[in-house]
Amino acid sequence: MDQYVTLIATAAMGLESVVANEVKELGYEVTVENGKVIFDAPVSAIPRCNLWIRTGDRIKLLVGEFDATSFEALFEGTKSLPWESFISEDGQFPVIGKSVKSQLYSVPDCQAIVKKSVAERLKLKYGLASKMPETGALHRIEVAILKDKVTLTLDTSGSGLHKRGYRIDQGEAPLKETMAAALLKLTNWKPDYPLIDPFCGSGTIPIEAALIGQNIAPGFNRDFASQGWDFVKDTYWDEAFEEAEDKANYDQKLQIIGSDVDHNMIKISKGNAREAGLGDLVDWKQMQVKDLFLRKENGYIISNPPYGERIGDLKEIAAMHKDLGAIMRDHPSWSVYIITAFEDFEKHYGQKATKKRKLFNGFIRTDYYQYFGKKVGGR
Repeated sequence: MDQYVTLIATAAMGLESVVANEVKELGYEVTVENGKVIFDAPVSAIPRCNLWIRTGDRIKLLVGEFDATSFEALFEGTKSLPWESFISEDGQFPVIGKSVKSQLYSVPDCQAIVKKSVAERLKLKYGLASKMPETGALHRIEVAILKDKVTLTLDTSGSGLHKRGYRIDQGEAPLKETMAAALLKLTNWKPDYPLIDPFCGSGTIPIEAALIGQNIAPGFNRDFASQGWDFVKDTYWDEAFEEAEDKANYDQKLQIIGSDVDHNMIKISKGNAREAGLGDLVDWKQMQVKDLFLRKENGYIISNPPYGERIGDLKEIAAMHKDLGAIMRDHPSWSVYIITAFEDFEKHYGQKATKKRKLFNGFIRTDYYQYFGKKVGGR
């Protein structure tokens, strides 16, 4: 029978429910806390979650939790956990850490104590007299202490899940792939609807839309740290990749357009799309937003327009919002979703949003303005 573990899908602030829904769609029951989604699952879920979670930051394995107000308690609590169940005899196990509102506030000291404690446990279990060789697969340990509660995890992902492997170039302020996927998940867009990003930058939103539209696993073209772990069997990875291939719908037709005023951004977007294996699925155009022409009904605008951090001329930004608003007033069947830190967006767009959601784009506090179109034709 497959061993069960406790996994944590970490989430950006405000996106916990989106990540939770993705985990539920994979068949696992969840508990949602600030910044994380916790669930018990078989070990085979480690490959599946790393391959399929579009909006989470990492998949961590919970090794254990306990209270500690002294370094001795930290050492003994760490040593009591079954590290040998997860770290092989030659495994590398660097330790990172953080501490918030705790008596054990020195993070370097906490890291060193956890490292020593894990090493002692492993040496005892593997019958080693000298230090651990640490020549094998990477098992990065995190010690996180919050109000004297210690949480010890292993990072199964390696590089963050936003690193899909397709971004070969980018602009000055790229939108994370996980955030772009979340913006799409927060809409009711379906792949048979037209979708346009008129401020596409390096193409992240259209590319993520194409991956969602054809149900392509976002982690399909990259590697993960836990692929080298002994207890995560190769057969689990093989089965997960086979599942991803079987579920992909490469025949799904898409109507996705990415446009930008900068011709270099269009060139970059095309290169990133090719790297993602999407070929010509997205139609890329160099143009100003005021030249946007909508030929069909029941479409979607989903975009991350420039704001102060990327273009210093606020009048230019306001004019772009005004141009977009003027166009969309003539297309009431279209839904519009805009993420921006520009506080006067609604004023210049010319209409109050149907709904507004606070999100953080990296460390930038933004609003996600949502305008729901009135569908025509019974769709």
